Amino acid sequence: MSDSERTIEIQVVPQYMAHVDSALIERAVECTLRMEQVAGPVEVGILITDDTELQRLNQAYRGVDAPTDVLSFAEADDDSTFVRPPDAPHYLGDIAISWERVVAQAAEYGHSRERELAFLVVHGMLHLLGYDHERSPADETNMRAREEEILRALGLSREE
Repeated sequence: MSDSERTIEIQVVPQYMAHVDSALIERAVECTLRMEQVAGPVEVGILITDDTELQRLNQAYRGVDAPTDVLSFAEADDDSTFVRPPDAPHYLGDIAISWERVVAQAAEYGHSRERELAFLVVHGMLHLLGYDHERSPADETNMRAREEEILRALGLSREE
């Protein structure tokens, strides 16, 4: 979906189309961008798929041969030889989410699939925006607090 400021490309593998709320994904992306004060037109891609595909991507890009819930692929900010038109949106990157992990983790943590999906979208977006919970305990605390603030703004906090 797109508007004049944002382009959010959402792909859902066919077997999960009836279960995935694309409007919720868009709201989670928009809320994250707004709360992180990201200005100007941006573009992000989101893939909702299965554990097998996340495991394949995890192995290919991180060298980890295991499924995972979410992977983020941020656009490198180097001086690429690829020239974009001056009015083109800033490409933030792509996020891949396992719907199987959404279902399992929602049950494990005792909350809705909607909250888990929104959490994984927000988590992925924060990675695209430069957050990294693996750098240090302080960075992890900061990222977790930001995730909860955004989920609260979406009406999906743990307390609600």
